[in-house]
Amino acid sequence: MSLFDDDMAKTVPQAPLAVRMRPASIDEFVGQADIIGNGMFLRRMIAADTVPSSILFGPPGTGKTTLAQLIAKKTNSHFEQLNAVAAGVAEIRKIIDSAKNRLTVKRQRTLLFIDEIHRFSKSQQDVLLPHVENGVVTLIGATTENPYFEVNSPLLSRVRVFRLQPLNENDIINILERSLHDEVRGLGKEALICSQNVLRMIAQIAGGDARISLNLLEQAAAMHPAGEHEITADHITAIAGDRVVSYDKAGDNHYDTISAFIKSMRGSDPDAALHYLAKMLVAGEDIKFIARRIIICASEDVGNADPMALTVAMAAAQAVQFVGLPEGRIPLAQATVYVATAPKSNAAYNGINQALSDVKNKNTGQIPTYLRDASYKGAALLGHGLNYQYPHDFPNSYVQQQYLPDEIKGVSYYKPTENGYEKNISEYMKKTKNNY
Repeated sequence: MSLFDDDMAKTVPQAPLAVRMRPASIDEFVGQADIIGNGMFLRRMIAADTVPSSILFGPPGTGKTTLAQLIAKKTNSHFEQLNAVAAGVAEIRKIIDSAKNRLTVKRQRTLLFIDEIHRFSKSQQDVLLPHVENGVVTLIGATTENPYFEVNSPLLSRVRVFRLQPLNENDIINILERSLHDEVRGLGKEALICSQNVLRMIAQIAGGDARISLNLLEQAAAMHPAGEHEITADHITAIAGDRVVSYDKAGDNHYDTISAFIKSMRGSDPDAALHYLAKMLVAGEDIKFIARRIIICASEDVGNADPMALTVAMAAAQAVQFVGLPEGRIPLAQATVYVATAPKSNAAYNGINQALSDVKNKNTGQIPTYLRDASYKGAALLGHGLNYQYPHDFPNSYVQQQYLPDEIKGVSYYKPTENGYEKNISEYMKKTKNNY
C-alpha cells in the first residue's frame, strides 16, 4: 500500500485507528520538536520543498512514515515509494530511468521513499549511490536500525540523518485524547470515557510507540460491554498482558541495552543493572551472552578491588548453563548485584593495555639471562638461570631483583587503587619497594 493509498485508508471506517489518526498536516504532528518543530531545519525544508536526501531513524511508532507522508503531500516532486524487503535491483533501476527522463523532459525532481532501508543489500545501495549524489532522486529512507551500522558509508555520507526519539507520555496522551474526541477519524462518536490515569497507563505500556497506544485504545473500545462507555484499567490490563519489550537482538537497541547494563554495573547502581538485565531476559537475549558481559565487567571494572567478583561471575555463567531459564535468572541477578556493589578498580585492565601497547610499539629488549629457562642440558653454558635469586630463600619470600628487560627497566603498568582488597595489594607493593 502506497502512502497515498494509506492516506485514503483514513476515510475507510474499517482501517485501523492508528492509520486513520495519522496527522494530515505538520501542525497535527506530535513530538519530535527538535526536528519538526517551528523553525527547525526539516520543517523549513519541507515548507520550502527543498528536503535533502535523508534517513529517518528511530523506534517504531515515532512518526517516520508519517513524516514521509507529509513530505510527499508538500513536495512538487514526483513521488515514488519502495519497501526494501520487496524491492529488487531491477525495480530500482526502472525508477532511476524514469527519474532521469522526468528530470530531462519535465524538469521535475523525483522523491524516492524507501521504507526499512536497512534491509537493502550492498548492491541495492550501490545502485542508488550515484543518482542520490547527482540529484536524479532525492532519497528519504526510514529505518528502525542505526544507519551507521546498516547503511553503506558512501551512501550515508550523502544523506542527512534525522534521529526520531520515542514519544514521551504527554505526547502519547495528547494523541490518545485527540483520538477519543475526533468524530471523523477517531472514536468521538462512541462517547468513550477514559481517565487520565488510564491514559497514562496506556502511554506507559506503549513505551513511546504511538501505534501501540492507539491499538490498545482501539481494542479497549471494542471490548467494553454494550451500553458502557468507560475504559478502565482492567480493560487495558486484559488486553496488554505481558508487555512486548522493544528490543531487537540483532539491532541497535541490543547494543544500547547491553551498554547500559555494563555501565550500570560499572557505576555501582544495582537497581539500574537489574532493570537492564530484566529487559534482556524478557526480550529473549542469549543468557550466555549476558553471562560473558558480567564476567568481563568483573575483571575490567572490579578487578582486584574484589577478586571474588570474577569467581561469582564465573559461577553464575556455569549455573545458568546448568539450570537454564527461568531459574537461571537468579544466579545472573546475584552476579549482577555482586559486581554492581563491589568496590571498583580498572588497574589491571589499564595495566595490560599499556603493556600490550609497549610490546607492539617499542623496543622492549631481551629477557634477562638469569630469568631464562635453565631446565635443559646446556642452559647453564648460555648463562641461563645464573645468579637468579629464589624469593623463598629470603625473609617474607621477597628479594629485590630486576625482572624487566633493561630497555624498560622501572616502567610501571599496574597501579593499584586504594579501593577494597586492592588497598592491601597497594600496601604490599609499597613494602616490597621499600624492601621491607
